[in-house]
Amino acid sequence: MPAMDAAATVVLLRDAPEGPEVLLLERPRDTGSFAGAWVFPGGRVDPEDYDDGAPADGSAGNGTGAGERELPAARRAGVREVREETGLELDPAALVELSCWIPPAQAPRRFHTWFFVGQASDGTVVLNPGEHVAHAWLTPREVLRRHGEGELLLMPPTWVTLHGLLQAASVDAVLAQARRSRPAVFRSRMLDDAGGARIITWSGDADYEPGQAPPSGRNRLVMTRLPWVYERTS
Repeated sequence: MPAMDAAATVVLLRDAPEGPEVLLLERPRDTGSFAGAWVFPGGRVDPEDYDDGAPADGSAGNGTGAGERELPAARRAGVREVREETGLELDPAALVELSCWIPPAQAPRRFHTWFFVGQASDGTVVLNPGEHVAHAWLTPREVLRRHGEGELLLMPPTWVTLHGLLQAASVDAVLAQARRSRPAVFRSRMLDDAGGARIITWSGDADYEPGQAPPSGRNRLVMTRLPWVYERTS
C-alpha cells in the first residue's frame, strides 16, 4: 500500500473563567474538504517543512508508518498552517504531540495526521477567507453540546480530541499531561455489519481485534445518532 501523506493539526488553547477554551474554524459549506465542519487549524505537511525539502520515506517503526523526520516536519507544518489560517504566531518548540490519526481504509483521501496541543499566542485571529468563514473560542463541553444538538458539524478526530479535554482544569494541566504521555495512535477502522449503526473502532476494542482484546473491550465512537457516544474500557 502506498505511503500516506502526512498532515498536522494544532489544538490551540487559552485559559478562561470556565476552563480552557479551544479555537475552532468553520470550513466553507459549499466547497473543499470537510465542507461546513468546525475544525482545528492544520493542513498537509509540505516538502519545504522537512529539513532538506524532501519528504520522509515512511520507514521508521514508530507505530504510525511515519519516517523519523516526519514529526519535526509536522510540527513546522502546524506552525505554518496556524499562521496562514489565523494570523497567530507560535513557537514550534511550544507544541506538544497529542495524538496521531490514521483514517479508515474507506476514506476517499488518506492522511496520517499529527495532532499537537499548544497555548495560543496573544493576538487577534485573522482568517484566510479562502479557507474558513468563521472562528470561535469555546470550551470543549460547549462545542460537544452544540454538536449533540445538531448546531454544528464535527469530524470524528475533532470530537474525540474535545472529549479528551472535558476534564481539563487549565492549559498548563493539558500541556503537562501531554508531555507525560506518549502520543495516542488512533488507527481507525469502520465496524462492518453493524446493523445500520455508524461505528468507528480503535485498538483495544473487541471488534477491532477479534480474539486479542477482551470480549467486553471497548474503544469506539458510536455515530448512529446525535449525540455521539465514545465508549472506552480501561
